[in-house]
Amino acid sequence: MDSKAYKNSNYSVEYMTVNTTGFYVFGYDEKVLVYQIGLSVSNFHVVKLDFNGQFTISSFSGTNLKQEFVGPDDGCQIPLACGRVGLCTDNTLSSSPLCSCPPNFHVASGNVGGCVPNDGSNSLPLACTNNHSESNSSDVSFLIIGYGVGYFGNIYSDPFMYGVNLSVCQGFCLSNCSCLGILYRNSSRSCFMIENELGSISNKGEEDMLGLIKVNILTNNKKNSQKERFPVIAAVLLPIVGMILVMAVFLLIWRKFRKSKNQDVKLGKSISISHSSGDLDHEAFYIPGLPSRFDYEELEVATENFKTLIGSGAFGVVYKGVLPDNNIVAVKKIMNIGVQGKKDFFTEIAVIGNIHHVNLVRLKGFCAQRGHRMLVYEYMNRGSLDRNLFGNGPVLEWQERLDVALGTARGLAYLHSGCDQKIIHCDIKPENILLHDQFQAKISDFGLSKLLSPQQSGLFTTMRGTRGYLAPEWLTNSAISEKTDVYSFGMVLLELVSGRKNCSFRSRSRSRHSNMDENNSTNNSGNSSNSSATGLVYFPLYALEMHEQRSYMDLADPRLEGRVTFDEVEKLVRIALCCVHEEPTLRPNMVSVVGMLEGGTSLPQPRMESLHFLRFYGRRFSEASVIEEDNENGSVIMIQQQPRDSTPIISAFSYISSQNISGPR
Repeated sequence: MDSKAYKNSNYSVEYMTVNTTGFYVFGYDEKVLVYQIGLSVSNFHVVKLDFNGQFTISSFSGTNLKQEFVGPDDGCQIPLACGRVGLCTDNTLSSSPLCSCPPNFHVASGNVGGCVPNDGSNSLPLACTNNHSESNSSDVSFLIIGYGVGYFGNIYSDPFMYGVNLSVCQGFCLSNCSCLGILYRNSSRSCFMIENELGSISNKGEEDMLGLIKVNILTNNKKNSQKERFPVIAAVLLPIVGMILVMAVFLLIWRKFRKSKNQDVKLGKSISISHSSGDLDHEAFYIPGLPSRFDYEELEVATENFKTLIGSGAFGVVYKGVLPDNNIVAVKKIMNIGVQGKKDFFTEIAVIGNIHHVNLVRLKGFCAQRGHRMLVYEYMNRGSLDRNLFGNGPVLEWQERLDVALGTARGLAYLHSGCDQKIIHCDIKPENILLHDQFQAKISDFGLSKLLSPQQSGLFTTMRGTRGYLAPEWLTNSAISEKTDVYSFGMVLLELVSGRKNCSFRSRSRSRHSNMDENNSTNNSGNSSNSSATGLVYFPLYALEMHEQRSYMDLADPRLEGRVTFDEVEKLVRIALCCVHEEPTLRPNMVSVVGMLEGGTSLPQPRMESLHFLRFYGRRFSEASVIEEDNENGSVIMIQQQPRDSTPIISAFSYISSQNISGPR
């Protein structure tokens, strides 16, 4: 689950090794690489699995051990951080977590460790074995440990059941002697089981996650006396009672099934879009871990009749809302309803609702009712990156920009290599990077994503994205891959350095970032392929020229007023230029980019032969700028496609107009 981990295949892990370059795990008789984690080059590494379940990799730096990887990095995700059923809370003042006991439990005495039930007639069960059956010695019940809890095992496993109510979840656990507890998510009606061993309970779970622990009710004497007193009655009544219970369960299931026919969600069905029906309210789809479903009236009240507009894009507008539980949300109203709009809507639910990462915006729910299509996201209180970077508010400090770059890179690395299926975002830009507290970056808007299996080439047939961030392969009929996102990320990285849009129409004199002398300015203008009579500048080309001259400080945002060093700017510019290589195979993957930003991977030198295309773009930018200035409605610059064995003439595809070209045209 770590952002450094690069997933290569879906084989089961069978073997692991570590050398001077990285940590590797293999499957299929040690022949297939499943995961790899890049490490700094070192003479040797020390790999340790601690008694408590924490895994660390360290290397020698001078005379000291330097920790390079730890998993899990959250102390409460260690199986027995606080003992059996101990309630674990992060401790900001220490690396050791704070431990307590949940309601209905107290600290166990003696050497037992962890927590035990307050009621002495209850005991924690053991998982069943061939020589043990708990049903012979006790009745079984549940003790509630509360809402908002989590369990380390949930990270590595999916829910046992989807779309069931709490009583059904409890029933399955009661019928399975290896089940020792359950966690139930109300929003998606998902049932997680704690099996075989009881570990610690995390106090940092999802708000709607309810935890229950199975307990034995010690009633052996009573059972024995009843068995001796009424053996015949028991033999007759038990089958009858069992049949009645079975019939009652079937009746409840039948009624639930009848009721669900009038809903959008039907258990056990896959996404199914009817082209003959004008209303999606009767279409059936099933998504594992489905987020909450809201009625239109609920969201209308939450947003005060869609009063506060906080953003807009190619697929809809976003409003601020407050749910009844006082949680602030962002409600995205999908505008372009139609077959393509329907597909994008359900794609976004399927993608965001089923993946979880700290640098991806969380989908809390959706609405599909009477033609309304809405998505409910967690609210990001600092807004989008473009407003913070290009707006008139307080300037983003360099460390904050680094944090945004690293968070975005980690989110993309997870999408590309951390999910079961590769996810290509296709529209990475500052507007789709949202900021939370402490400028934590989260990627949003997965409506243009494509889910690719490892066997698929990823060739798209329609152009998607936004001007200024589109990779060259969109125009050459080349296969679209995750390297397309890498290109867009590189363009965003350049904007983080300069503090302005790469494609903004600004004069060269206004874009200079240092007080250069007249001779230097003249020389630069003379050899620059993006110069024009009006002095307009295409910043990616300008960055390439300054890289060639090693004049990196000319690229830094002047608003930082010296609060950034030469080496810091050089690092981001070199990474950005490597990301925007014309040839996709020369671009690094996002896992490598994360390593570069973190400092664990050495910085490569940009390949100049794969960056010459920026000179064509710069020249076309100047030409397009003149045309656009003459046309107040914006001009469409045509693309001349040449044979594949010749150099394509690209007329500034990044500047097609002032509008997004998200989605098919």
